[in-house]
Amino acid sequence: MKYSFSLLLTLLITAGLSAQIPDTLKYKSLPDGDLYLEIHYPPGMDTTTSPVPAAIFFFGGGWNGGTRNHFKPQADYLINRGMIAVLADYRTKKSHNASPFDCLKDAKSAVRWLRTRGPDLGVDTSRLAVGGGSAGGHLAAATSLISAYNDEADDLSVSSSADALLLFNPVVDNGPGGYGFERIGEEFPNFSPLHNIRKGAPPTLFLVGSKDHLIPVATAEYYRTVMEKVGSRCELSIYEGGKHGFFNPQNPEFFQQTMVEMDDFLVSLGFLPPPEE
Repeated sequence: MKYSFSLLLTLLITAGLSAQIPDTLKYKSLPDGDLYLEIHYPPGMDTTTSPVPAAIFFFGGGWNGGTRNHFKPQADYLINRGMIAVLADYRTKKSHNASPFDCLKDAKSAVRWLRTRGPDLGVDTSRLAVGGGSAGGHLAAATSLISAYNDEADDLSVSSSADALLLFNPVVDNGPGGYGFERIGEEFPNFSPLHNIRKGAPPTLFLVGSKDHLIPVATAEYYRTVMEKVGSRCELSIYEGGKHGFFNPQNPEFFQQTMVEMDDFLVSLGFLPPPEE
């Protein structure tokens, strides 16, 4: 059930006023600096009571840079709807001279850490959404679809796959002609989500602008087609006139629309209750 923008704005404002101080917890130790998850809880939540669904987000930035605050607006919204929201660090080229493959290793480690520690934090690990934008959208999809590029310190018996994917103009094609091929090279068949869609892929929300110069609409439509062919759900929304990064708060109309779309998708999966007008 979709709802009014006025309700959405009220929820965002309320979230900013009533949010608890987030926990910032280390999920990976590295010789050149530790990596953290910033965990935001619903207002007044007692983590010893019934667990609630969670969403973990990976920032965009071409695997080159960025900060976990990128998805803070989405986190603020979701906590006021009753979910736990997690903002993840990962190594980038600027911060650690990291390759895209290192980025994916970190993203998988973050999801595995959350699945392992989540019950102690009040997370319902049977309802874990993984999301991100642009290159962070690639990482979100790849945690579920890519079997390679695992940190050797990880417990591989713990799944890095999501129960739902929230993809904001995601990089899904790393093949020739796709994003990042000059860095991925001949590894693309093992790294590109589009080339690894399989039966049992998580239900996916795919949001993209019609004028995105990095993520062609045709690629998004093909992704949906392949998902449907393997029997997996993929909700694709194309935002007329939207450019790359269209969903960010500096584009208020698109930002509001994508928040509504995200909420509606999560309600349909039982991650959220229907909103009250």
